[in-house]
Amino acid sequence: MYNQMRWPQNAVLLILLFASLASAQSDFTIAPFLGRWALYLPNGAGWLEVRQENGYLDADMMWYGGSVVPVDNVYLDGDKLIVTRNSQAVRMKNAAGEATRTQTITTLLVFSLYGELLVGENCEPNRNGIGKRTTKFTGVKIPSLPPKPDLTKLKLGKPLTLFNGKDLTGWTLVNLNDKNGWRAEQGTLINDPVQKEGEHHINYGNLKTEKTFEDFNLKIDVNVPKGDNSGIYLRGIYEVQVYDSYGKPLDSHNMGAIYSRIAPAVSAEKPAGEWQTFDITLCDRHVNVVLNGKTIIANQPIFGVTGGALTADEFSPGPIYLQGDHGHVMYRNIVLTPIIK
Repeated sequence: MYNQMRWPQNAVLLILLFASLASAQSDFTIAPFLGRWALYLPNGAGWLEVRQENGYLDADMMWYGGSVVPVDNVYLDGDKLIVTRNSQAVRMKNAAGEATRTQTITTLLVFSLYGELLVGENCEPNRNGIGKRTTKFTGVKIPSLPPKPDLTKLKLGKPLTLFNGKDLTGWTLVNLNDKNGWRAEQGTLINDPVQKEGEHHINYGNLKTEKTFEDFNLKIDVNVPKGDNSGIYLRGIYEVQVYDSYGKPLDSHNMGAIYSRIAPAVSAEKPAGEWQTFDITLCDRHVNVVLNGKTIIANQPIFGVTGGALTADEFSPGPIYLQGDHGHVMYRNIVLTPIIK
């Protein structure tokens, strides 16, 4: 009889405890997490945007390289923001090479706020299922974009010739441990990343200017062979895609796009193997891209860094860097004119 009498009292206490915990959790709000964040990753950069729309949370993310993509899920757990990303691992294939067993690998990111500093932890299991890898990093809220600049009123400085046509003076590899596939030949900057069939893959290097720049106009010619691609990184953080996309539908990965962020409004690329001309203006986190005489991106805002960025910092001077780890490409007539403010 004693136990029968005591259970209701314990039940009430449990209900009150859970109600108290639920009330404490309800005191937290998603508001501080909303917006765009620059993620400072070990030896790289990332980006996160958190939105609240139509009664649910959503987010897009860029992690080191590749594209900006939607996350698989995002939710608030007490005072922490939880983000999950999934990838597929093929475990078994049949004789025809078709997957017969596939597993979903879930990466968990936990974000906490300490004042205005975002602190994150990325946890993902090892592919063999034994153990996990944890990456700790920080983030800061990206300030709102300024108004679109009036390109007709920009004050320009003295043009700087970045490539002398004779050698690599003024340029260096981004990673000095990579193999250099770049050379100068008869006024042309050539990248020739040769891989020998059956031999170990060679990591070829990206090339960057030794000088750094703020806002500017950049004129540069490029010749990309069939099926190859490269990239022109503005201040080392925003990639203008260089790719043999002639004849392909408009896409944010095509020639002249701000990689995975801004698609060209019109197609202006030439067939592979032909010289093409860029006229690019970067000012106040807005970009204008003219390809072969056609404006393909008209003074559009850039919401964050792109995959392969050297840093998540959008407000410090940075180099021009040319992607050399993807394929064959040639550049010439590289002239940068600073914008004076």
